[in-house]
Amino acid sequence: MQKVHRPRDKWRDVVFGGIVLLIVLADQLTKTWIRTNLALGQSVSDTGFFRIIHVQNTGAAFGLFQDHSFTLTIVDIVGIVVILVLVLLLRSRWSFYDGMLVRTGMGLVMAGTIGNLIDRLRLGHVTDFLDFKVWPVFNVADSSTVIGSIIIACCLIFMTKTARHQE
Repeated sequence: MQKVHRPRDKWRDVVFGGIVLLIVLADQLTKTWIRTNLALGQSVSDTGFFRIIHVQNTGAAFGLFQDHSFTLTIVDIVGIVVILVLVLLLRSRWSFYDGMLVRTGMGLVMAGTIGNLIDRLRLGHVTDFLDFKVWPVFNVADSSTVIGSIIIACCLIFMTKTARHQE
């Protein structure tokens, strides 16, 4: 039997899309500001433990896979398609993907992926600028991806614990 979409289901789609749109917009605006106002390698706001610095990353997180932009672009596109299929098409089959918290996490991961994909396609590299000096330099899209992944992981852990208690 086909699941009937309630207004709540549409609202969750709007929230998912809104999260993606807002994060991509924030990511692109901050990267544009950095590229416009700071020369490559130039930094501002150096407080000792944090600084804003203009860095170009041709790899993935933590500087892995340097100079593999084409491969990373393909991985990003596949990831975006998988997220869309899970959130929009398979939610009726797997109710886990229909939860608002999971939907939020998926929106954050997708927004981060799109934000960095835009840079790779336009520039051939990703603009990073947030430097806590004990962690590799990152950007809004990276933060979004990490936070979204943590939310999804926590939901999976909670779901597993709940399922064990019901047995």
